Amino acid sequence: MADDGGHKVVEGQQLWAPQAAFAQASHEAQFMRWLAQSRGLSFSNYSALWQWSVSEPEAFWAAIWDYFAVQSSTPYRQVLDRRTMPGCTWFEGSQVNYAEHLLRYESQGLDAPALHHCSEVRPLARMSWQTLGTQVRILATQLRAMGVVPGDRVVSYMPNIPETAIAMMAVTAIGAVWSSAAPEFGVQTVVDRFAQIEPKVLFAADGYRFGGKDYKREAEVRKIVEALPTLEQVIWLDYLMPGAPAPGVGQVTRWVDVLDHPAVAPEDFVYTRVAHDHPLWIVFSSGTTGLPKAIVHSHVGVLVEHLKLMHFHLNLRPGGAMFFYSTTGWMMWNLLLAALITGCAAVLYDGNPAHPTPDFLWQLAADTQATSFGASPTFVQMMEKAGLRPGEQFDLSALESIVVSGAPSTPETFDWFYRCVKRDLWVTSQSGGTEICSGFVGASPTLPVYAGEIQTRMLGMDVHAWRDDGTPADQDEVGELVVTTPFPSMPICFWQDRDGRRYHEAYFEAFPGVWRHGDFIKINARGGCYIYGRSDSTLNRYGVRIGTAEIYRTVEQLPEIADSLIVCCELPGGRFFMPLFIKLKPGAVLDQDLQARINTALRNHCSPRHVPDRIYAIEQIPYTLTGKKMEIPVRKILMGWPLNKAASRDAMANPSAIDWFVRFAQESIDYQWRNGGAG
Repeated sequence: MADDGGHKVVEGQQLWAPQAAFAQASHEAQFMRWLAQSRGLSFSNYSALWQWSVSEPEAFWAAIWDYFAVQSSTPYRQVLDRRTMPGCTWFEGSQVNYAEHLLRYESQGLDAPALHHCSEVRPLARMSWQTLGTQVRILATQLRAMGVVPGDRVVSYMPNIPETAIAMMAVTAIGAVWSSAAPEFGVQTVVDRFAQIEPKVLFAADGYRFGGKDYKREAEVRKIVEALPTLEQVIWLDYLMPGAPAPGVGQVTRWVDVLDHPAVAPEDFVYTRVAHDHPLWIVFSSGTTGLPKAIVHSHVGVLVEHLKLMHFHLNLRPGGAMFFYSTTGWMMWNLLLAALITGCAAVLYDGNPAHPTPDFLWQLAADTQATSFGASPTFVQMMEKAGLRPGEQFDLSALESIVVSGAPSTPETFDWFYRCVKRDLWVTSQSGGTEICSGFVGASPTLPVYAGEIQTRMLGMDVHAWRDDGTPADQDEVGELVVTTPFPSMPICFWQDRDGRRYHEAYFEAFPGVWRHGDFIKINARGGCYIYGRSDSTLNRYGVRIGTAEIYRTVEQLPEIADSLIVCCELPGGRFFMPLFIKLKPGAVLDQDLQARINTALRNHCSPRHVPDRIYAIEQIPYTLTGKKMEIPVRKILMGWPLNKAASRDAMANPSAIDWFVRFAQESIDYQWRNGGAG
């Protein structure tokens, strides 16, 4: 348990263990009992189950298929054609539909809602399974009437509201291919994504509200439509200004008019079940540099992966409610809606997470009786700095688990939940990626929780730490996160990457036949995992690899520092320059004393190699729209890259923050990237 007596929680300290009843009632334990009864396979613990899942992937994924009774028009011929990456195929011969499985619980007669939803525009409301299913079927039927056929791309520029969820399910229900951009994305960011995939239909909202301020989007939609010549239809939602007429943006139909048709009964609607290699959706890499990668997933791959993930690693169940703060431009939105596959409701919120008060999301969790609450470590820092103790302020009796994702979590992040939310809580940290629309390492409801530690490698994910030379790292040694066995939710391709070159370069160039994800990972003796940030943003200083997460953890514990960013520039002549940029709290000053304390803390808590060459106070740290520090673009700018090749302003949460670094690269005399040598 966390210690309220002032003692510091240390990395690896046990904070929680599941009660026997909780562990035995988990989906994971039920699956293990089913394996024993139906397959004659007995496993003594999670570790043994994981080892089987990666040693015998065909048997494991076939068990997932049977256990969850996947609906297919035709039987699959084989689970996996060959254990080769890339290029292997999963469940060839099957015909499935992802949306059909998301809505399976409509027929179960659940009293609990399918969606809880609210925003800064709309009050909290609920949507039943029957209403959700009915609206999906009406919209899907109308899309077919508009001429949308399987394989057509349908895109969205909408907030995190029920209409967007309904659109996604309707599009995928008829075999069309979904893709989404959040309405806070700038025009060029949207066009960079959607122009690649040549959409036929666009769903667009008139704007959104964030932090009490309205952001109209009609002008942006006009420009987006002009830049997408393949568009045949715009479906317009008057969300921000209900009742306002639809603008003249090509062939436009109002959302309310599309839905104003007779209900379609479940038995009268036919889902388009598609082949094993049929695209489900296209998601995009973060787009901080270059043209975003258009990543294509299949129905069957995502279906079996989400059945596994949402049941075994999040332990969601009918009658529960999952909340995760996300925009529609992040793959966590897709995962939030995947809660439906378990019969659990999804809680949708669109707006500022701290508006009108810093504790708003906890009020939402209480009002929806959320059983799973998702947040980022940055959100926890904001809560702690505001002095909030949600467990004392709100009824969180239904809350069973926390999902921390989006950045590496520290022991202090875990500790805050146990001190300030509740003691009996399954606090989990998860790490994966847009590329797989899932996680590589995450949680098990049958294992203890240790401070700062991701509990385990996920089932079916043959994750290891490797050295640069392709040899396995030792226990507790930091290495590249690799996956050595195929898994179903791998991309089936990148859109228009006809020879597969970009896909191969992205994940298989470093270690042929092995997925290299681009994160640093450490795996300890008990199978616990630690993620140390992106390996391509990791500080490589004189051959010593340093993860940025540990530097941030040390520096940001100092009372004067609000935020920080560090990069390491490799300079000509084998030299390096490693500057630390800090954002100070109001009233603080970067004087010699503070610089000395920063360096001492890094030297003592990390190593002498972690001490920066220079420290600079700046007004703001640049972040992407998905909340990631822009380490790689900053490093490129400092090494002489032009801004337009190093970063995309439209992909930034605070675009003006990058200007300081552009000036710094041009004017600084502390280092010289042109001719080598750090000053």
